[in-house]
Order: sequence, then structure tokens, then C-alpha cells
Amino acid sequence: MTDTDQPQLSFEFFPPKTDQGREKLLNVRKKLSEFAPDFFSVTYGAGGSTRDNTKGIVKHFKSEGVSVAPHLSFGGDDEATIIELIQEYKDAGIDRIVALRGDMPSGVGGGYQMVYANELVAFIRKHFGDHFHLEVAAYPEIHPQAKSYDDDVKFLKGKFDAGANSGITQYFYNPDAYFYFMDQCHKAGITQPIVPGIMPIISFKNLTRFSDACGAEIPRWMRKRLEAYGDDSDSIKAFGEELVTELCETLLENGAPGLHFYTMNQYQPSAQIVHNLGLQPE
Repeated sequence: MTDTDQPQLSFEFFPPKTDQGREKLLNVRKKLSEFAPDFFSVTYGAGGSTRDNTKGIVKHFKSEGVSVAPHLSFGGDDEATIIELIQEYKDAGIDRIVALRGDMPSGVGGGYQMVYANELVAFIRKHFGDHFHLEVAAYPEIHPQAKSYDDDVKFLKGKFDAGANSGITQYFYNPDAYFYFMDQCHKAGITQPIVPGIMPIISFKNLTRFSDACGAEIPRWMRKRLEAYGDDSDSIKAFGEELVTELCETLLENGAPGLHFYTMNQYQPSAQIVHNLGLQPE
């Protein structure tokens, strides 16, 4: 592969809560840099609950010369607080943001603002012009709260009409869901690139918990195969590596613009798949 047809590659982390977790993450980031990704992203807890941790990791990455995109949602913050945070990112040299509606934190009272992603995109464009490349979330299997398939595609188009540059999808294991979704997006007039989100399979228990929470489908045949391995974690990882590698190959061969890995702050699962795909820089 030449640089001109190299797919976009990015890795996502969550901000650690302990010093030990932070040291591990910094080490994982350094090792994943061998693949020369376009950027790393760092998530933002429900209601902005990890704001300071996210900001600290993002600014540390940037200080090491790494391209990094903080996730951002309004949560319980007012406009002035969000402007101050975005300005701090801009001053640090950060030029990419993942703009999200964000999740409602549990046990929150009436002070929480549910600001939709299209509104956040428009807000950033209003106050910061075109400084930031804005990523938004897309849902090939449809957002669990969407009223209909067409409604969800319409909401995504609203994010792009507000000024988003590109999208990253929720993870999925059925490539046909992505290809059909992209067809529907094109019919709706969406021309911006939408990069598939990829979740390596590390633990069947964790995968089912994540998937039930976010509405990502685990195909029945795949669920049955994983269940059959029981507590045999080596077999689960081997099966997962083969399956997800094949998924990525299918996506790239059929025109997906890149891959965005949900790393769960681990090196080996994502790195092995990228290695299998031959995506290392020369």
C-alpha cells in the first residue's frame, strides 16, 4: 500500500482513574504509535464526569507531539465553561474534536442539559470557525433511542449540515449493516467519510454487557460460538482476532475509508488485528 491509498487509522482510549492506569495507558499509546495512526481519541464520561481526566490525558498526548481528539459533550456544563474548555484545547494546538450528545449520567436531577450533537457542532463552528476537524457518531444498526431508521439517518445528516467533517460508527460485526447504512446515507445526501468503529473481542462477558447497553448487535451464530468456549479465554481471543480481522478486510476491500479501534486501553488485541491487515507504515 502507498501512502495515498492508506486507510485512516485511529485508536480510542478512556481516561484512567488511577496513577497505575495512567502509566499503563501512556505505555499503550507509545506502542500503538508504531502504526502511525492519524489520531488517538479520548472519551468523555457521562455528563462530562471525566472532563478533567480527559483534558489531562489529551494535553499530555499533545505535549508528546501526538495528534489527539478529545470527545466532548455539554453534560451539566454551561456555555461559558464549554467555550473555556475548547479554547484551552485550541491553545494547546489541538485541532480535532469528537462532538457528541453524550450520555445522561445516572441519578442526575433537573440541571442536566441534553444538547444534541448537531447543536454542539453548530456551537463550536459559531465560536471557533473552521479551526477544528469535527467528528460525530454514526449508528449503522441505528441508535437505540431512534424512532426509525430514516429518522436516525436524518439526524446524522443534521450533524453534517451543522458543520461536521466526518463520522465514526458504533461498532458492529455484520459488515452488511455498514454497507446498507452507507447506501442510505448517500441517498440522503451525506457525502462526508464515515469510518467504521471496530471493537476487538477480548471478553465475551464484557462484549455482551457493552452491546446490550449501546444497541450493537452480536449475531446469533457468533454469540453461540462464543458461548461454546465458556471460560476458555485463549480460544475466545483467537476466534475474536480471526473474526474481526476478516471484518476489517471486508470493510476496507469494499471502500470503507479507514478503521477506528475501541482499544479498551489495551495494546495487543487492536495491534494484532492492525498487524494482520498489514497496515504498518513502511
